[in-house]
Amino acid sequence: MLAYLVRRALYAIPILIGVNLLTFVLFFVVNSPDDMARMQIGVKRATPEAIERWKAERGYDKPMFVNTAAEGGARFTDTIFFDKSLRMFALEFGRADDGRDIGQEIRDRMGPSLAIALPTFILSLFVSISFALLLVFFRATYLDFWGVVLCVAMMSISSLFYIIGGQWLVSKMWALVPISGYAPGLDATRFLMLPVLISVVAGIGSSARWYRTIFLEEISKDYVRTARAKGLSELAVLFRHVLRNALIPILTGVVVVIPLLFMGSLLVESFFAIPGLGSYTIDAINAQDFSVVRAMVFIGSLLYIIGLILTDISYTLVDPRVRLE
Repeated sequence: MLAYLVRRALYAIPILIGVNLLTFVLFFVVNSPDDMARMQIGVKRATPEAIERWKAERGYDKPMFVNTAAEGGARFTDTIFFDKSLRMFALEFGRADDGRDIGQEIRDRMGPSLAIALPTFILSLFVSISFALLLVFFRATYLDFWGVVLCVAMMSISSLFYIIGGQWLVSKMWALVPISGYAPGLDATRFLMLPVLISVVAGIGSSARWYRTIFLEEISKDYVRTARAKGLSELAVLFRHVLRNALIPILTGVVVVIPLLFMGSLLVESFFAIPGLGSYTIDAINAQDFSVVRAMVFIGSLLYIIGLILTDISYTLVDPRVRLE
C-alpha cells in the first residue's frame, strides 16, 4: 500500500501544476496586472506612476513566465508565475491585493466553514440513508412511489429557493433564528441552525434517490435471497447485509466529500453572511483578487486529490479483497 500511496502522490504533482497553470492563464486572459491595479487603486486615481508602484509593491512588475533579463535559474524563478503560483506547493500563499495575509485568512475562516459543513455532512448522510432504506423496505408500494416523486421534486428545485424561502419563513415570518450573521463561540449555534437545516433539506432529494438505487441493486443479488431463505427478517437483511455490502459505492461519494468540507459552501455562506472560506472565495471573485482565487483553487484541487486517495484506502477497510498495488 505504501508504494501505491507514493505513486498516487507523485501523480498529483503534475495535476496540481496543470491546474495552477490553467488558473493562471485564464485569470490573466481576463485581467492584466494593469487592469488589476486600476481596480484596486480606483479609475480616477490610476495614474501611470500609481499603477507601476502598485505592481512593484505586489510583484506584478515581473515577466509572466520567463525573465530574459535574469541569468541562470532566476530566468524562471524571478517571474510572476513562480512567485504567485509555484510557491503554493510550499503552502506559501502570499498576500491578497488588499495586503492581508491569505494563509492567516484561511486559518481564521476555516472554523466557521467547518461549523456549517460538518453538521450538514453528518445529518445529510444519516437522513438520506435512512430515507432510502425506508423506501427500499416498502419498495413497489405507494410509499415508495410517492417517496421517489418527492425526491425528484426536491432535486428539481434550486438551492436558492430553499435558502430564500427558509430565510423568509423561519427568520422573517416565525422569527425563530437570525436571518443572517455570525457570532463566535456557542452564540454561533443560533446563526448556524438555519443554514445547516436548509443545506440538509436541499440535498435529501438527490442523495436519497442515489442511495435507494444502490440498495435496490444490492437487494436483488443472490446472497440476499440466501439470507431470506435462512429465515432472516427483512430488517435484518437490510441492515446486516444490504447496507454493509453497499458501503463501497457509498464511500465513493462520501469520502471524496470529506476534505472538501474545509472549502465551505459558496451560496450558503454568502446568503447567510457567514465569514467562512466560501464567502471569502466569492468576495475574491467579485473583487477579481487573483491571489485569493488562485490559493482557493489550489487548496480545492489538493483536497480533492487527498479525497480520492482516502476513498481508495477506505475500500481496503470495507472489503479485505481489495488490494492496492
